[in-house]
Order: sequence, then C-alpha cells, then structure tokens
Amino acid sequence: MKKTFHLSVVLILMLSILAACGSGNSKGNTSASNDNDAAETVAKAEPAKKVELKVFLTLPQFKDQFDQYFEQFKAKELKEKNIEVKIKLETPNADQAKQILQTRLASNDAPDVFAIHANDIPTYYNAGYLTDLSDQPAVSKLFDSVKQTVTYDGKVPVLPLESLAWGYLYNKKIFSDNGLTPPQTLDEMKNVVKVLKSKNIPAFELAFQEAWVPQLMTALSLGGLVNSEHPDWVDKMNKGEASYADVADIFNIIDLIMSNGTAKPFEAGSAAGAADFANGKAAMWVQGPWMADSIQKTNPDMEFGVAPLPVSNDPSGTMINLSASTSLAVSPDSDHKDVALDLLNYMLDDTDSSALFEKLKFNPISSVHTYKSFPWIDEAMSYVSKGKAYQDLKLPNGVTDEQAKQLQSYYSKTVTKDQFIETMDNTWVKAIQVTAK
Repeated sequence: MKKTFHLSVVLILMLSILAACGSGNSKGNTSASNDNDAAETVAKAEPAKKVELKVFLTLPQFKDQFDQYFEQFKAKELKEKNIEVKIKLETPNADQAKQILQTRLASNDAPDVFAIHANDIPTYYNAGYLTDLSDQPAVSKLFDSVKQTVTYDGKVPVLPLESLAWGYLYNKKIFSDNGLTPPQTLDEMKNVVKVLKSKNIPAFELAFQEAWVPQLMTALSLGGLVNSEHPDWVDKMNKGEASYADVADIFNIIDLIMSNGTAKPFEAGSAAGAADFANGKAAMWVQGPWMADSIQKTNPDMEFGVAPLPVSNDPSGTMINLSASTSLAVSPDSDHKDVALDLLNYMLDDTDSSALFEKLKFNPISSVHTYKSFPWIDEAMSYVSKGKAYQDLKLPNGVTDEQAKQLQSYYSKTVTKDQFIETMDNTWVKAIQVTAK
C-alpha cells in the first residue's frame, strides 16, 4: 500500500514537470520574459534622484497657478526621469524683486530659474548671469515676433512668459453709459475727464502704494512721445546729448491723470486698485492687461478694454506699447541645470502650457497655445494692426526704478517737475557710467 502511494506521488511530479515544459514551449521563452519583468521591477525599485530647484518669480498674484503647474511638472519628471523634484518658489513684490535678485546674483546665491524683465536682458547677459537657451525646445516653439523681443547678441537668453500689447484699461460700461469712446488726442482725453467729472465719476484709478504702478505712466507717456516726436532721444541720452527736459511734455498727460484720480492713492496697492477698478470706482486705470485675472476675480462680469494713452494732440503719438516683460532665465551656475532646463521647457509643454497661459490670461506666445484670445487683447491688437504701436523703450538699468520713486514724490509735491528732470538726467548718466565699466 505504501509502495503504491509512493509511485503515485512520483507519477504526479513527473506529469507536473512535463506540463511545465510543455507550457514553456507553447508560450515561447518564458525565462527571458521573466528576466525582463524582473529588470523592470528592479528599475522601478531604484530610489528616485532628489533635486531641489530654487525658482524666483516676480508674479506674486499668480502664485497659486504656478504652484499647481509646478506640481504637474514634478509628477512628469518623476514618472519620466525618476527625479523627485522639490521646488522652492519665491514670489517677492514687484517693487522689491529686482533688488533682491541682483543681491542674490552678486553674492553667488543665484536661483536655478529666475524671472527678469526682457528690457533688462543686456544687463544680466553682459554680467554672465544668463544661460543661452537658443537650442532649447521651448524656444523653437515661440512665435517669431515674440522671439525677436528676447533676442540679444544673436542669442535667446530668456524664455518670455508675457508678450504684451498694452495701454491703459477702461471700463466699457462707464464709457458706454456716458457716450464716450477712447480718446485719440490729449484734448479728447481732457473732454472725457470733463464729462466724467460732471457725473461725479473719478476718471482714473490711482494706486500708488507700490512705486511700479505710477511708473507705468512714464512708460506709456515716454514711449508715445519719444516714438512720435523724439525717435533718437534714447541714443542721445546714452551719449550725454539730451535731457528729460526735451520730453517734459510727458507731464501734460501725467498731470491730467494725477489731478483727476481717486483719493488717497498711497493707501492702495495694485491688488486694491484692481478691486476698486473692477467695482467701477474709476473709469480708467493706467495699468496693463496682466491685471485681468485680479480684476475678474473681483468682478467676473466686468467688461474692460485696452486703449493707447494720448500724449499730445498728434494722434500718431497715441500708440500701444508692444513688449515682452516677465521672462524666465536659467542660471549658468545651477547645480541642477538639467532639471532647471526641463522646467523651463515645460513652460511651453505641448499638452499642458495652453491651459496655464489661459488661466494666467496671458497673450498666446507659441503655436502650442490654442485657447481663444481675450477681448481686451483683440482690442489692443487692432491698434497694432493699424501700425499704431511701438516697441517698449530700452532704458539703462536703474532708470525705471528711479522714475517710479520720483513719480511718487511728484504726486505728493515733495519733488517739482524741474527736480524730477534733474534727478533723472543724473540717474541716466550714472547708469551709463556703470555699464561702461
């Protein structure tokens, strides 16, 4: 009985072995397949490489949107490259950002990825702070017109985020209700202000708590006046052959704005200004369409337009400002340059970036952007299509910041027009001397 039992066990074992061999023959090389599976399992089991990127952006109002987008990047980098990325995001106020960044760069504490204004490309490029991005995939996706605004010395050292066509913002309902249209001359603007004043409507939103906001008046008034009446003014200033006295007519529109605006401007920053403008507390605001998201968060139904700011009674000087502003750079000294470049290229990802730019309400800058353009962008571009536009003036480093401070002081009457002119002339000379060293 025991003998029979043992034979049965042996027979079962032999049949199992044969079955296994037969199964192997019918399914091919199972051993090789198992080896591959094992290799994949081992590969997946390898610990992810950990990298921390320091990212410096000058758009604090969009922190939530960028945080969400960076989470998508981190997931993509982990899945495709097994790199676990931690992003340390810094978003200082625009008034402080430039000084903070320049201090960091000078002390060899450069962020891996950082934002600069496109007008400042020469300063940072010549100091060796920018990586040449010309051969990066994201750059190849830029519209040619946008790429030209960030090309310097034959290279593309930054990736633009904001390609702008801007002037001042106006409340379409207030204008329509009062039979107004965007003025094309200084006298027409004075008439608009007169009509609004008769209806007890402040003509302009004034939010001067942050110096960069009133400085926008100088950006637009100088841009219009220089391009229409003094096309060689910047070159002459660089050679020491001109003065702000030559363009003192910028104060015609600046004085009109300052004397017909909302009360207590130093108690309102850009965020409060956006809320007040969205709620109809003023008819116009010398501010760019980059505030669209903030405005519509307060009042999603508000309809606003973008129009060129008149600087004289010559309509040819009433033009839209074309520029690339916030642009991303990669530090040549980054310890994780490969990952930093991955993040930079992800900003124009074929699949994901269109949704980001639509949320930010930025202009499309690439063929990968498929969202419908916003009405205020279309309005601004209608002027561009008629040739009523100019490229943003390229001023020496520090000049724009000083203009901002001087305008705050000019409003509070602690600086006169002549003092403004003298200070700006001296600031320009010093900036050129520093650049020449």
